[in-house]
Amino acid sequence: MTVSENRGRAAIWLLLSAVIVLADQLSKSYITSHYGEFEFTTVLPILDITRMHNVGAAFSFLAGASGWQRWLFIGLAAVVSIGIVVWLYRMPRSHGLLAAGLSLVLGGAIGNLIDRIRLGAVVDFIHFHWDRAYFPAFNIADSAITVGAACLILDALLEPRRARAKAGI
Repeated sequence: MTVSENRGRAAIWLLLSAVIVLADQLSKSYITSHYGEFEFTTVLPILDITRMHNVGAAFSFLAGASGWQRWLFIGLAAVVSIGIVVWLYRMPRSHGLLAAGLSLVLGGAIGNLIDRIRLGAVVDFIHFHWDRAYFPAFNIADSAITVGAACLILDALLEPRRARAKAGI
């Protein structure tokens, strides 16, 4: 496989990441322009659109820290993003599910990275609840990371089957 074929395929997957970043940032821009923090609109009996800011990671992990966590999460997201881009450039054509998963994770990581750099926190706004049980709010970037992680797990589960098929077993 030539270098230009790898670049072309990687560019397609990076385009998917860019679409995720764009959708994430546009949705967050709308939310921050139209909602004050904790202001909400009920969409369904179990779903509110609620503007929240998360200075921590998933499920507000380290949200109560003194501020150093911002730089940790920025550094971690930057390093992981660079690693994923390199991985996508080196990936064989036959690993489409893996590439899709990595692209979704990359787009989500960059979407949240932009928030951390600009605002010091991630804007979340999709907020599910059941009666008085409220689940952590999330955003499009978080959704892309979750779906991407599911693709990575599925790819790992399918890998032994692919290896056996390739070996002719």
